[in-house]
Amino acid sequence: MQSTATELFKDSQSHIYNWTFQWIKQLGLDNQGTHFVNSIVLLLLVVLFLIIIDYFTKRTLLLLTIKAIRRSTNRFDDLLIRNKTLKLIAHFVPILVAQYIMPIIFMGFPTWKENSNKILDIATTVVSLLIIHSLLKSLRDMLRMKKSFADKPLESYLQVCQIILLFIGGTICFSILTGKSPWSFLLSLGAASAILMLVFKDTILGFVASIQVSANDSIRVGDWIEMPKYGADGTVKEINLNNVKVQNFDKTITTIPTHTLLSDSFKNYRGMQQSGGRRLKRAINIKISTIRFLENEEIERLKNIQILRPYIEERAKTIDEFNTERQIDQASPINGRKMTNLGLFRAYTLTYLRQNPYIHKAMPLMVRQLASTEHGVPVELYFFVNDIRWEYYEGIVSDVFDHLFAATKYFDLEIFENPASDDFRQVIRQQTVMTSQTNSNKSELKVLSDQ
Repeated sequence: MQSTATELFKDSQSHIYNWTFQWIKQLGLDNQGTHFVNSIVLLLLVVLFLIIIDYFTKRTLLLLTIKAIRRSTNRFDDLLIRNKTLKLIAHFVPILVAQYIMPIIFMGFPTWKENSNKILDIATTVVSLLIIHSLLKSLRDMLRMKKSFADKPLESYLQVCQIILLFIGGTICFSILTGKSPWSFLLSLGAASAILMLVFKDTILGFVASIQVSANDSIRVGDWIEMPKYGADGTVKEINLNNVKVQNFDKTITTIPTHTLLSDSFKNYRGMQQSGGRRLKRAINIKISTIRFLENEEIERLKNIQILRPYIEERAKTIDEFNTERQIDQASPINGRKMTNLGLFRAYTLTYLRQNPYIHKAMPLMVRQLASTEHGVPVELYFFVNDIRWEYYEGIVSDVFDHLFAATKYFDLEIFENPASDDFRQVIRQQTVMTSQTNSNKSELKVLSDQ
């Protein structure tokens, strides 16, 4: 029965081809031209027919399965739809139809008929590999939902599977095109592997590095990276097999070998960009000679600073209770606990940053005193600006330090700076004036003594 059906199908193919052949032959073409035009016309009709079949197959398959999937509590079938597994399966229908129809089109061209069969076999292989890849992606997404696999490098495992699928698919396609066994291709590839590794050493290193960089998600196009060894400080524009192109902020292009991303260290600012906050860590050096205890009158004067008043009142109460409980003799300022102008300046700075609308409140914020150096006492500000755009970030930081530099004078503090030429001139000028006054006084005394 099956052989009879096949023979009937072949007869119908012959009738269709002969009918279109006779119809086109009326145009006055020779046999060869008629066969060619006939094949082109039939090919266009078949392509249109296959597109229609593919469209309705996908629609029908999705309509039949989506209702059942929505009723199901299993998440895996939802992932199959998201990763387009069902759409890929639907592609098999037009491919199977094409395998039966193609002999009609190229009946007058046996060579084309054979090549079309190879193309369809390759298409079948490619679709099969795409379906397997889609299933693996769905499995990866399913495992990501489990706590036991939350911290596992599932993406790297998928990358390895992709390489294996590409190798298998390439071997099968090569075997189909050449008509040789896949084993002969593998054997010839093994014999030439030593030469290939020597010639394509950098390419292989770049290929391995690309896989690992992709698997670890250590760098993406659009990331801001900094790699001082190669003078790179800017945005990644392109990641190739052999190099990574970085556009620096001065608009120059730096090319970095891909494999160096594994052997050398680099800084990626993606975490900062995704967090929504950009860190600042900078110190103000206070002159040590200007640090001192505050008198009560000075404390009362500083209460006029609105944002500092609650802190001063609470701090004064705590200090008074401490000194009273321990019966501290406050005749000497060094006894007990006292407020200092530097301590109040740190408290003011911290309160000012907390009330600043451009400072990220959900991220670390502190004002701390570092170890003193020959440049004074560093008061370090550590906070995050809530605008990561470079130009806005620099403007906000400048406004903060402009304000704090001006505020130090209200606490009788001075910012350390190395003496400039004007400072030396002023000292020399003062010494000259003092010397002249001394000489003048000596002259007057000598005159008086002579009289």
